[in-house]
Amino acid sequence: MADVEYNAEEAAEIKRKRAFRKFSYRGIDLDQLLDLSSEQLRDVVHARARRRFNRGLKRKPMGLIKKLRKAKQEAKPNEKPDLVKTHLRDMIVVPEMIGSVIGIYSGKEFNQVEIKPEMVGHYLAEFSISYKPVKHGRPGIGATHSSRFIPLK
Repeated sequence: MADVEYNAEEAAEIKRKRAFRKFSYRGIDLDQLLDLSSEQLRDVVHARARRRFNRGLKRKPMGLIKKLRKAKQEAKPNEKPDLVKTHLRDMIVVPEMIGSVIGIYSGKEFNQVEIKPEMVGHYLAEFSISYKPVKHGRPGIGATHSSRFIPLK
């Protein structure tokens, strides 16, 4: 019993040591943000997310949140929860998701993303790029008018 209390105190001490800077989302601290009800959160987020919340979260987004809750409960203290894979790229990150590890489908593979407080209000798709960025190399034959006069070897 005594060692359980000691572990709780030790865990609190570790959390205090890790705190680098105060995070706030639109003037609301992280602790208060986690305590907000869905209606209060709706009033804080940007217009597109507010419209989405007004229309209600459907079955699939609620299923993802339930899976994330379950993964967090099954995780040991001070350890990351198991990966939860999803295709829901249009899901808005809510404060309840903070600390979860999500595999976001890019159309080809699942990109592993740990949800951080700075991601609240963004879409999951923003953290899993679905295309390969262009790397401009040398121009090919016929790219310009002057390249017409270069022999084709």
